[in-house]
Amino acid sequence: MPINPADAQDVYRDAGDNIMFTTYVIDRDHLDQDRTALAEFADRLAAIERSMAIRSPEANLRVAFGIGATAWKLLFPTANVPKELVDFQAVKGPKYTAPATPGDLFMHVRAKDTAVVYEVMDQAREFLRDWTTVVDETKGFRYFEGRAIIGFIDGTENPAGPDATQYALIGEEDPEFINGSYAFAQKYLHNMDAWKSLKTDGQEKAIGRHKFSDQELEDDEKLPNAHNIASQDNEGGVEHKIVRMNVPFAEPGKGIVGTYFIGYARHFTVTQRMLTNMFTQSDRLLDFSTPITGAAFFIPSRRLLEKIADGDYFPQD
Repeated sequence: MPINPADAQDVYRDAGDNIMFTTYVIDRDHLDQDRTALAEFADRLAAIERSMAIRSPEANLRVAFGIGATAWKLLFPTANVPKELVDFQAVKGPKYTAPATPGDLFMHVRAKDTAVVYEVMDQAREFLRDWTTVVDETKGFRYFEGRAIIGFIDGTENPAGPDATQYALIGEEDPEFINGSYAFAQKYLHNMDAWKSLKTDGQEKAIGRHKFSDQELEDDEKLPNAHNIASQDNEGGVEHKIVRMNVPFAEPGKGIVGTYFIGYARHFTVTQRMLTNMFTQSDRLLDFSTPITGAAFFIPSRRLLEKIADGDYFPQD
């Protein structure tokens, strides 16, 4: 059975203009009620998306909903588990640590219109509020020219178009979960005063690219731990890729500026190796960026969401 992008949730398209990331933990004391509520939400989510596409077709709504490893095992104790679905474990480097934080369910909603994002999340809350607790909710935005908040063009190395599906969507290696994806969500806070104190060439050496043209620096111009070196996964002599989106968020009056990183991958092991490389090599960008969350999720295909809605993955009496 080949990969079918039409069966996938929105895991490989653009980051959007107005974005909301929400992470939840489930009520662990009433799992039977949780299952009933999840089935109803899985059934209604597609209807919410269809309704908003009719009400505001120009908004280009995109939605991804995911489930963490612990939640999967609690909700579906007798079902198979996606092969690479694991709880994210903290990655400790010589200077910095990528923390692991709680996360059972995950929503990534983006659209051109903030009102559409709000409406989707407000309707989703009707089905989630009685059995989940929000542990993080972050509203992101598109920065000038789609740049990262640190001023560099973002995503130029991302797989694009038809190529993206082979990096973002699970294939025949795990046929029960084909067209799903592994998501990794990580929230960073930046020391923008320190970053801005660097001259442009210092920033470029830290990233490994020219700031305005995005052309890659020559190897001898980069720092040994430049971001575009340290964040690569070249396992087996091959550069492996994921679909990544770096979304700015801020509370400028408080001086809070950050990036919400979301990576979608066919293989979570690729994402894991990228993170391990970043933190064990002390990626230069980490001198200005502090991770405060980290959680992994499985994003089911639309067909699998229908099965969840029908109760096929719940324990049978």
